[in-house]
Amino acid sequence: MVHALDEIRRTLKPNGILLDLRPVEENWSVEVNASTGYQVAGRLTDQPIGLADDEAAFKAMREVESRGWYIKEKEELFAFFYYWDTPSEMKAFMEEQWTDFEKMEESVFNAVKSAWAVANADARVRVRVKMLITKWISSKIDLEHVS
Repeated sequence: MVHALDEIRRTLKPNGILLDLRPVEENWSVEVNASTGYQVAGRLTDQPIGLADDEAAFKAMREVESRGWYIKEKEELFAFFYYWDTPSEMKAFMEEQWTDFEKMEESVFNAVKSAWAVANADARVRVRVKMLITKWISSKIDLEHVS
């Protein structure tokens, strides 16, 4: 990752902007959402590959910041939602797309099905993903090679 960030820096003009936008593993909340509000049914289980990817990304950004390649200007966390019409659609998506990163335990799936079954007719299921966005400013200075 550090090599890729160096290549990006090489192509950016001085004071160019790099946006780091990514999900952050945090046992994301599984919810049933309807016009009357939402109910938390449980949390997903972070998988080792997702946690390792997270740590690698954070480590790479700390490394390039310590080298003076990028200066952190602003950072925020926000929620991003994935929605499905039914619990079964949600489960199928997760098994196909998120197998290496997130797991929905059977007890959570059962809680989602129960909450969805008794909710309003407009109810949908969702996962609340923790997102990170950081604005970095590029620098042509390399603190590693400054004497």
